[in-house]
Amino acid sequence: MNIETYSDLIRAAGQQTEPQRLLFVFAKAELPNGYTDTQKHNFEQGQGGALAPVLCVDKLPDEVNDFTNLVAESTTTGVDWDIAFVSALGGRGGFAPNSDEASQPLKMMMEKIQGGMIADFLTFNKAGELVALY
Repeated sequence: MNIETYSDLIRAAGQQTEPQRLLFVFAKAELPNGYTDTQKHNFEQGQGGALAPVLCVDKLPDEVNDFTNLVAESTTTGVDWDIAFVSALGGRGGFAPNSDEASQPLKMMMEKIQGGMIADFLTFNKAGELVALY
């Protein structure tokens, strides 16, 4: 299935042979260490920068079937973010992974994002639009 929207993601998760747990890492755009004047100018224009993980959570697909609810829940933390990275963790024997089983994959996901290895993740902005990062 080609995922083009958040709804497609939720639908795809429901179509898997094993129940899924969705992993979310929220990141904030910031200037990289040792930035140049050009990088600062571009960042102030809404371009470039580095994405730093600021928040993570795991959810069952039916807990986050609407992206606006996920965004609303995230605002209760008081942590601002710009991009949500999303991945999925498959279950076994008809059972979705629990939050304890998701903690290590979430940590690994955050480490990959910090290292700039983001190709394995879907990325959404706060409006729930799928975005491509380069």
